[in-house]
Amino acid sequence: MNLREPNATPGPRIWAVGALCRAVADALDARFNPVAVRGEISGFSRASSGHCYFALKDQSGQLRCAMFRRAAGLLDFSPRDGDQVEVRGRLAVYEPRGDLQLVVESLQRAGQGALFEQFLQRKARLEAEGLFDAGRKRALPTMPRAVGLVTSLGAAALHDVVTALRRRVPHIPVVLAPAAVQGAGAPAELVRALQSLYALEPAVDVILLVRGGGSIEDLWAFNDETLARTIVQSPVPLICGVGHETDFTIADFCADLRAPTPTAAAELVSAPQAMWLGALDLLGERLSDAVGTRLDVLGQRLDQAAARLGRPSTLVARQQLQLAHHSQRLRYALLSRTERLAHVPRAISADFPLKLERALAQRRERLERVALRLRLLDPALVLQRGYAWLTGPDGRAIVSAKKLKAGDAVVARLADGSVDLTVRSGETGPRPTPGA
Repeated sequence: MNLREPNATPGPRIWAVGALCRAVADALDARFNPVAVRGEISGFSRASSGHCYFALKDQSGQLRCAMFRRAAGLLDFSPRDGDQVEVRGRLAVYEPRGDLQLVVESLQRAGQGALFEQFLQRKARLEAEGLFDAGRKRALPTMPRAVGLVTSLGAAALHDVVTALRRRVPHIPVVLAPAAVQGAGAPAELVRALQSLYALEPAVDVILLVRGGGSIEDLWAFNDETLARTIVQSPVPLICGVGHETDFTIADFCADLRAPTPTAAAELVSAPQAMWLGALDLLGERLSDAVGTRLDVLGQRLDQAAARLGRPSTLVARQQLQLAHHSQRLRYALLSRTERLAHVPRAISADFPLKLERALAQRRERLERVALRLRLLDPALVLQRGYAWLTGPDGRAIVSAKKLKAGDAVVARLADGSVDLTVRSGETGPRPTPGA
C-alpha cells in the first residue's frame, strides 16, 4: 500500500553509512584517480609496520595521506616535516572513520622529477665509462703536508672546514681555491679552481671539494659532466663533502672518497695533533729505552775488555800454565806409548809357536774333511757296486736310450776295466727286475 499522498514531493534517498562511503569512494575514483598533488609535508610518522602517515598541506588546505610499506621502501630519501614534495596516488575514503585520504604510490621532492631523471641518466653513462671504478681510487695520505680546499668564500662549509682543521691540525697549511657552488656559472668556476690546485708547485697532498646541504637544484652544479671528468684527473686524492649525509651527487662517485658532510671531510685528512704528539712521545720513550739498553750492554763489554787489557801479566801467566799442562800430558802420553810398544815383541815371541801349531792343526783338519768329501764323490765307488758307465766313441757320457740306435759302438767302463759293446736294439721305459 502506498502511504504517500499522490501529490507529495519525493524525499532524499536514505543511505547506509558504509554504502554511502563506498559510493563516495567510487565517485572519487572515477572522477579524479590517478591524481598528482604538490604540497608541504606535515606530521610525518613511520609506523612499526613500515607504513607512513602524514598530511599534505598548502596555504588553503590539508589532505591526509597514507603510504604503505611497499611504496615507502622505494624512497631514496627520508621525508621530513616542511619538505615540499610531489606525490602520485589515488583518492580514497577510509570507511571506518569516513575520512578522505590520499593513498600515496610515489613521493619525490618537488621540482626534482626532471632533474632526478637527468641525474640518473648521466650517472649511468659516466659509470659505464669507468669514471666510478673503485680500482682507480687512491688511499688518503696519513700525514698530508698541505691541504687544498675548493668551496665558496661565503659558504658555511668554509667556516666548518677551517674550524675543524685549525682545531685538529693547526700546523698544516690550507690552500683555498674559491669558486661558486651554486648557479649556472658554478660548474665552470669549480673546474677552474680544481685545475689551479692541480698546477701548484709544490703540490698539495689532498684536495677537499665541499659545500653545505640543499635541494637537488642547489647541488646541481656538482652533477656537471665536465666537473666529473676534472675530478677524475686529479693528481692527488680528492675528497668530496657535498650536502648532508643523505645527499648524493655525481662528484661523490668520481671522488676518491665521499664524506657525509664538509666537517667530516676535514676530519678524514686531519688526525688530531694530540694523537700524533702522543705517538711521538711513545716512540721517543721506546727509542730512549733501546738506546739505554744498548749502552748498558756495550758498557759491560767495555768493562770486560778493560779488565783483560789492564793486567796482561795475568793473561800471560794463565797461558804459561796451560802450556805447561799440555806439555806434561804429551810427555806422559809418549812414555806410555813407548812402554806398550816394548811389550809387543816379547808377547809375539812367546805366543808365536803355540799359535802357529794351532793354526796348522786347524788347516790339516779342514784338508782331511775336504779329501773325504772328494772320495765320496768318486765315480769308481759307484762302479764297484755293479754299475757301468757308458760313453760314446767321443768319450761323452750316454744318459738316454733315445740317443742310441742299432749298430752304435758303446764303451762300458766297469770297476776293473772297460768293454767295447755294439748296440743291437733299444727300448725306453723301466726294465723288469731280474728274477721277477
